[in-house]
Amino acid sequence: MTDRPRRSALYMPASNAKAIEKARSLPCDVVILDLEDAVAPDAKEMAREQAIQAVKDGGFGRRELVIRVNGADTPWGEADIRAAAAARPDAILVPKVNSAADVAAYSAPLHEDTDLWAMIETGRSIFNVESIAAASATSRLTTFVMGTNDLAKETRARITPGREPFFAALSLAVMAARIHGLTILDGVHNDIEDPASLEAVCRQGVEFGFDGKTLIHPKQIDICNLVFSPAPAEVEFARAVIAAFALPENQGKGAIRVEGKMAELLHLEQSRRLVAVADAIREAEAA
Repeated sequence: MTDRPRRSALYMPASNAKAIEKARSLPCDVVILDLEDAVAPDAKEMAREQAIQAVKDGGFGRRELVIRVNGADTPWGEADIRAAAAARPDAILVPKVNSAADVAAYSAPLHEDTDLWAMIETGRSIFNVESIAAASATSRLTTFVMGTNDLAKETRARITPGREPFFAALSLAVMAARIHGLTILDGVHNDIEDPASLEAVCRQGVEFGFDGKTLIHPKQIDICNLVFSPAPAEVEFARAVIAAFALPENQGKGAIRVEGKMAELLHLEQSRRLVAVADAIREAEAA
């Protein structure tokens, strides 16, 4: 699992040249050039060409650049994957991954400097999610991305404000990701004009254990970055835990008292991770 910030991952339709250019200056951590859902069938080939050219042109700075391709079972999938692999973005995001075999097939053409990200968005993927995550050991897979809209479509569940119908799917995907050291990003929030509801689902995503969230509009970035960044008080206490365990008198201890609270070795590991993420965010935003 990387410490690289992935708080906000913004989908941008690769068919829209102005959107691609705008993405180079937005404060998101990840730009996802979308060839799939955001692009009409008659614009698929043009979108592919523009995404590949965007990777070649660069200029995205510290932002991670990802291309979401169409599925291998579509008329555009094979050409998308071949072209995206040759362009070597930071990662390729593939839809509707249902099995470890899908991971292996999508990973095969990728170069060593391009990671594979997998959409978890079908009922089959939920029931196979641990074996899909386990495939990371023999593939380029590093990241899960939840596709809650597709899950809703397949199950006929409603996306309620609290997202109760998806608790099981979200939790299972997070647990599988953590078992195998993957990053995992939450699904999109559809209501662009309601920042309060966005903040609520971002906070819920933090509680579930997600590393960040996928977004559909630039106006959602600031809230997402804020909520998925460690709070200053959390970072301060984490640094105190690390410092306390480093004291000579605490060497070899499994549990100590820090600022009136019990801290165990598992908290030390968590504290190191939190500080590393906070430091990475600070460095990224200063770049």
